[in-house]
Amino acid sequence: MGQSSYELGQAAEDRATAYLVDMGFRIVERNFHSRFGEIDIVASKDGVLHFIEVKSSSHYDPIEAITPKKMQKILKTIDYFLLKKGVDMPYEVDALLVEKSGCELVQNITVM
Repeated sequence: MGQSSYELGQAAEDRATAYLVDMGFRIVERNFHSRFGEIDIVASKDGVLHFIEVKSSSHYDPIEAITPKKMQKILKTIDYFLLKKGVDMPYEVDALLVEKSGCELVQNITVM
């Protein structure tokens, strides 16, 4: 029997985390939840906080899953994270695409 979508998502996040650590990122938190949504991975590198949305799919381009509505939820969750943790530092929103062939970090994403 195949893996559930939750298990596949967790496996993708585990791969993404290992990839980020290999690239010199420090993992601050995983699966930060608020009433607005969830941030998959919060990491830091070179004085910048990275809020990373992990996407994986074998059926479509994973970046397409980050819609304007999803981005709105991410930004509200980031605001909540910064307030709750008392953090005041530069940040960006990134996407980490996990595919069979490997991982790709797309930094500082915007959605039109």
